[in-house]
Amino acid sequence: MATFAKFEVSDEVVQKTYEALQQARQKGTIRKGANEATKSVERGMAKFVVVATDVIPQEVVMHIPILCEQKGIPFTYVPSKTDLGKSIGMSVSCAAVAVENEGEAKASIAEVVSKITGIAAPKKEEKKSEGAEQKAEKKEKKPKKAKAEKAEAPAAPTVPAEGAKAEAPAEAHAEAEPKSE
Repeated sequence: MATFAKFEVSDEVVQKTYEALQQARQKGTIRKGANEATKSVERGMAKFVVVATDVIPQEVVMHIPILCEQKGIPFTYVPSKTDLGKSIGMSVSCAAVAVENEGEAKASIAEVVSKITGIAAPKKEEKKSEGAEQKAEKKEKKPKKAKAEKAEAPAAPTVPAEGAKAEAPAEAHAEAEPKSE
């Protein structure tokens, strides 16, 4: 296991990952390579990311899992960059792949993610009810401001127009100069 890998992935999950990538390549949208995967994650477009652990130097891909965690994007590891490249139809190896549009691989990717996280993917009905609950909570949390409060707000200070001299009050000017006797 590579030093940057945060968890180990079983052979079964690796094979399912390769199969999901093959399906996503055919009908979906994928980004190939560490740079493209990084851009996709940073822009929030990636829905699933796969990183090869046999990349040398490791610094090429070790930032990707951290970015995925920050953005809340599911990711996994595969042991071979050569097999990763082959699974997406390339004749060369590939360090990382980001899936932007799953296409027909949506169910396969959800299965891989559920095996990695250990949590079953929520059903569509559950997602809808959770979304409705969250919207209702947001509405309840937002207090309505009264119009009277807005009227009591102090007016913003006026700024003199260009070319006009701002005059300071005479008292402030007098205090600023030292008195000589």
